[in-house]
Formats: sequence, C-alpha cells, structure tokens
Amino acid sequence: IADIEALRRRPCLIYVGNVVKKDDSGNSSIDSSDDLPFREMVAKVPAEHRSVDIFLATNGGSAQQVSNFVNCLRARFDEVHFLIPSFCMSAGTLFALSGDHIWMTARAYLGPIAPQVPTSSGRYVPAQALLLLVAEIQKQGDKAMEQGLPVPWAAVRIIDTLDKKELGEAITASQYSQTMAAQFLQSYKFRKWTTRETSRTPVSNQDRANTAAEIAAALCAHDRWKSHGHTISRDVLLNELRLRIDHPDAALSRAMVRLW
Repeated sequence: IADIEALRRRPCLIYVGNVVKKDDSGNSSIDSSDDLPFREMVAKVPAEHRSVDIFLATNGGSAQQVSNFVNCLRARFDEVHFLIPSFCMSAGTLFALSGDHIWMTARAYLGPIAPQVPTSSGRYVPAQALLLLVAEIQKQGDKAMEQGLPVPWAAVRIIDTLDKKELGEAITASQYSQTMAAQFLQSYKFRKWTTRETSRTPVSNQDRANTAAEIAAALCAHDRWKSHGHTISRDVLLNELRLRIDHPDAALSRAMVRLW
C-alpha cells in the first residue's frame, strides 16, 4: 500500500471481497453491512487530501449499496480513481464506473452489470436472461398467430411457470443498474471529456449522455455476453465499448500486483 501511495501521491483505500474464506452463509458480496466500516475508512483520510485511490476487487453484490459508497466518496473527495488488480464483477464494475479514472493491470477484468435476481427456488439468475426468455417466447407466439397457428404449447407452459414477481424484479433491477451506470459515467468519468481525440471536435453534454447510455446498455446486455460471469478485458472495454481504461506503468503495475 505504501508503494502505491508513494507512486500515486494520494491515499489508497482497500475494498476487497473475501475470496479466500467465505462466511457461514457462503456470501462475501457487497451489502449494507459494509456501509459503516467503509464510511469509517473514508473518514480516517486526512482532511487535506481531496483525491483518493480505491483498490478494488469483488465478485459484486448490491447495486444500491454501491450507490451509497459513491455518495460517500463524492461528498468527501473531488477526484476518485479505481485501481483494478484482478477481477471486478457485476456491482463491482458499477462501482468502478463511478471513477474519474479506472486503472487496470494487464490481467484485470470487469464483468457485465446485468443484476441477478432470486428465484422461488432460492437460486440467483441474471435478470436479463429472464427478460430475454420472455421476449423470445413472445416472438414465437406472435409468429405463430401471424400464421394462424396456436401458440406453441411449450411456450405457454414456460410462461405459466414464470413468477410474475421475479419478472417484475428483473425489469426493475436491470433498469436500476443501467441507469446508475449511465449517470456515473456522465457525472464523473466523462465530465472532463470536452474534445474528441480523432476529429478534435467539441463534445457536448448530449454527446456525453449518449455515450454513457450506450456503454451502460452494452454492459447490461445479457444477449451480448451470454453469462453473468463473463470477463471483459481492458482492450475489449476500449475497442468494443469505447470505454477508456488507464494502463498503469511498470512501477505501478508491479505495486498493484504485489499488493494483490
């Protein structure tokens, strides 16, 4: 930590999910129990520091708690950078999107932000997967009716077995994550983006909003990534999603990897 702080000339706070030994419930996700210790950690930073690094590694968790973290950091600091040494998934990716800069080592990756919702059996499934299933069944039903045929029996049975509450939660959770991602990008990461690199033309507020919405939608698209656990490298983030990721130099990369 001291090596990173010496290179970066700012405090470095650590938020790492327990990936070595989970608690009795089998859970080490971001949740409300992290709120107080996180706020205490932030409060201990000397008042003269207005910029901070967050060393982040997590499998994800509550998007609502991520919003609380972001509000806590932004009330205290003018600039927040995220250092990603390895994996940062789901709600962790959402957290990183609130940074002015995201620094990723060559081995690091982010993940889709499409949330997972609990089913009646207690299993968690990607919210977008449920919505895609419903959309596909609707497509099959519409096609059958256009041809004067009955709706496929299998499609009817699937719809009958789907929990309406689960579907409602899937829609709400997806919209929440996508909306928060777009707001974070526009408010923080894109706020100093004023000129396009290639054309050198000015960037308007609407341009920032449109790009933020496009990236948020792409990160939330289950039909694109196919799996909630899909890993997204820094090159894919830049080349396919147009999300600029900072590459640490050799000294910072070594310090991040050593700490991890």
